[in-house]
Amino acid sequence: MPQNLLEQLRKYTVVVADTGDIEAMEKFRPQDATTNPSLITAAAQMPQYQPIVDGVLKDARNELGDGASDQAVANVAFQRLAIAFGKKILAIVPGRVSTEVDARLSFDTEGTIKQARSIIVQYDAAGIGRNRILVKIASTWEGIRAAEVLEKDGIHCNLTLLFGLHQAIAAADAGATLVSPFVGRILDWYKKDTGKDFHGADDPGVQSVTKVYNYYKKFGYKTQVMGASFRNIGEITELAGSDLLTISPQLLAELEATQGELPRKLDPQAAQKLSLEKIVVDKATFEKMHAADRMATDKLKEGIEGFSAALVKLETLLAARLAALESRTPAAV
Repeated sequence: MPQNLLEQLRKYTVVVADTGDIEAMEKFRPQDATTNPSLITAAAQMPQYQPIVDGVLKDARNELGDGASDQAVANVAFQRLAIAFGKKILAIVPGRVSTEVDARLSFDTEGTIKQARSIIVQYDAAGIGRNRILVKIASTWEGIRAAEVLEKDGIHCNLTLLFGLHQAIAAADAGATLVSPFVGRILDWYKKDTGKDFHGADDPGVQSVTKVYNYYKKFGYKTQVMGASFRNIGEITELAGSDLLTISPQLLAELEATQGELPRKLDPQAAQKLSLEKIVVDKATFEKMHAADRMATDKLKEGIEGFSAALVKLETLLAARLAALESRTPAAV
């Protein structure tokens, strides 16, 4: 009996679920899972997860005391909520979960380090070892510097919102555990910029991830590549062989429902035969390459702003939920 595309993909690539929806994890049983502020905000509004939200809010209230404002409690709670979901997810997946540092700290190296360590302490307190946690950090120069410090402390990092080769090289030089190039967001930018549509190997997001993968394998970096933010299964099948791919439940279902041959497209041995130039990326080179890459400049800024806005929305929702809980009136986040 022919295998579906998802079964074949698992032969080449570690499949990761890109969701905060625990029920979706149970259905697809991925190796790892990733979340981000937008996904956590969406999950927090689902009725089935209200007990998790309420428990986090009550714990935050008890920690801060009755004198703290609802907004202050909500600010503490949102940081704990991602970890609460992470713990639930780790009861399902055999591998790791990625938990994101506050996007508003994307240009604050010390603030990122402090919050990353706090995330690890909270997982430690739950008896979850750091080998099962990836701390997600935006691929700014400041975020990459934070990851360098954290990796030396044995805290594994996932450099997210990655759009350009300069970000990928700097992250690998810093010893990041893995990077998450955003395939679909790159495609979105080029479609808008050119007015054209792209398919298969012509997809600029696919080309970007392929370039990063080949560069890492050519020069022997240990940092792994996890393609993310997919718009269609064509992008996924073109990246079969990437170290990891993080995929939404909707596209996982589509892969599972599709029959056909899935050849491996990315291969480390093939990459080692390529003629590539080694690039030294210091801060000046990083800033120069970033400024020259309109797509990376636009999408990094947009991504940080989008995740920051999601956190503001989540804090507002949590404050409203807390007020409703404490006045004993029903309300949904």
